[in-house]
Amino acid sequence: MAGADWLLGRNRHDAGSERILAAAADLIGRMGYEAFTIEALAAKVHCSPATIYRRAGGKAAIREGVISMQANRVLETVREAIDGRTGRDRVVTATIVALQRLRSYPLVQLPSTQLPVGSEWITTSPVIAAFAAEMLGEQDPDPLATQWLIHVFMSLWYWPLKDPAAERAMVERFLGQSYNELG
Repeated sequence: MAGADWLLGRNRHDAGSERILAAAADLIGRMGYEAFTIEALAAKVHCSPATIYRRAGGKAAIREGVISMQANRVLETVREAIDGRTGRDRVVTATIVALQRLRSYPLVQLPSTQLPVGSEWITTSPVIAAFAAEMLGEQDPDPLATQWLIHVFMSLWYWPLKDPAAERAMVERFLGQSYNELG
């Protein structure tokens, strides 16, 4: 194992970064994205803020890392659900499954209840844009279609319908129909 630490059995830098991101996810889950600080994270992992910056970057990079961790978990489930599906069926299924999966994670439930004005980083995140593009299932998706899907998805996540059947019907009728017109 090239570059592996003799005690950890793997790359020490990667292990440190993973530990920092796991601690950040825990703090963000309890405090929210906006209240999260590098100082609180450094205290939690028993190191200096300088070490945090060196191993994981600043607040924006850590936020992207945490989003990426969560998105990958959601994406695994979505990929299984949309395997072999195309077009309208793919987008509707991906949206419903992703919403259900996101709502099952305490960490990602928090931003949907505490999303402050000025949190446009959510809609401009490259991780989220890549996720939306994959949901569309096209080789070279239209950037406007990708942004539109993100905004529709965020609206459904932020303001969910109380009745899951009604939400599904709304997604099928409006998102599905819109996708037919886009595609």
